[in-house]
Amino acid sequence: MSKLEELIKELCPKGVELKKIKDVYSRLKGTPITATKMKEIANRNGKIKVFAGGKTVINANEEDIPNANIIKVPAVLVQSRGLIDVIYYDRPFTFKNEMWAYTAKSVTEVKFLYYFLKNNIVDFRKVASGMGSLPQISLSITEEFFIPVPPLKVQREIVRILDNFTEIITELTIELTMRKKQYEYYRDSLLVFDISIPKVKLRDIATDIYRGSGITREQVTKDGIPCVRYGEIYTTYHIWFEECQSHTKLENITNPKYFEHGDILFAITGESVEDIAKSTAYMGYDKCLAGGDIVVLKHNQNPKYLSYVLSTYYVQKQKSRGKMKSKVVHSSVPSIEEIEIPLPTLEVQNRLVNVLDNFDAICIDLNIGLPAEIEARKKQYEYYRDILLTFVETGNIMLSNRIESNRIESNRIESNRSN
Repeated sequence: MSKLEELIKELCPKGVELKKIKDVYSRLKGTPITATKMKEIANRNGKIKVFAGGKTVINANEEDIPNANIIKVPAVLVQSRGLIDVIYYDRPFTFKNEMWAYTAKSVTEVKFLYYFLKNNIVDFRKVASGMGSLPQISLSITEEFFIPVPPLKVQREIVRILDNFTEIITELTIELTMRKKQYEYYRDSLLVFDISIPKVKLRDIATDIYRGSGITREQVTKDGIPCVRYGEIYTTYHIWFEECQSHTKLENITNPKYFEHGDILFAITGESVEDIAKSTAYMGYDKCLAGGDIVVLKHNQNPKYLSYVLSTYYVQKQKSRGKMKSKVVHSSVPSIEEIEIPLPTLEVQNRLVNVLDNFDAICIDLNIGLPAEIEARKKQYEYYRDILLTFVETGNIMLSNRIESNRIESNRIESNRSN
């Protein structure tokens, strides 16, 4: 029997009472602060975190916000507008007064509240009302929200278990990020050649280059002709791919544009200058449809080599050159044609692709290496979180089989990692 099960059996064998958040946590008010004031103090590198909703966060000094309600105890902040979410923070902070926060009373652990709300965040977002296009929730949504309140020792043990999973996932993610940076450095170094290797513009090696034809979201079907929409190049496909995730019906498309094995696809519309014109190589053998805002490049080179070299920092700078920061960033066929790349012989291209494919698989493939471990840990975390934050309402302590199966899986992952 686990320590948690022992605590539940001892302290709350018949389940626990559900209580409203407002009855068991202390609500904290924020600080009146304008967007103008936020901009004014944003670059002063202070020690007080100021949350303004969504991704807007600045660091300020206390003297910058003399009337601020600065919270100096661990608390849970409810972001009530835009991206509705909850944040746990344990260092000095404040927030715009359109939001609110909670801290613990003597019988509660504030991080237990954080994990419980995070586990139910979908429910909060479902009941959000819109102000224009900006969703928001009212104070009463959280104040009146019922949560289980087990004894403090049980709360703290649940928090300890979930903290351990969170820490492991964070460490693995940092390690993976560093490995990806190492890979990008290695890839870029490998694809920098001396002056003996000619540099060519894509227009010089293109046997054809053209734009796709629009495929709307409503025209995507479960079966039919395989197709790619430009957004999928950013979100779904990596250096190369073999199967399309989307399909459509030919009768939906008035001016179909196809791509085939070996073609390079560029997304010429995006949300950032830094990522514009992301490209991928199609290595499958179906004849597929290219959606609008995609440029198709046909050629006689190694498609994977082109895709690798087109993802380097050297080439990405060319893709970004002259583009303006706005809500939507655009490229074009003439811009793509002007991209310059080093072009060794096909024999050298093939050798480079073999090396880069092997290294790329270690970093990216979800079936091996760190990504698989992170995925497994996330699933374990979600599994435990769902159990730990719901079974306390019922008094169900028969968790041994499920916990034991997950313990075995944890040991297997640790063993694979050490080997």
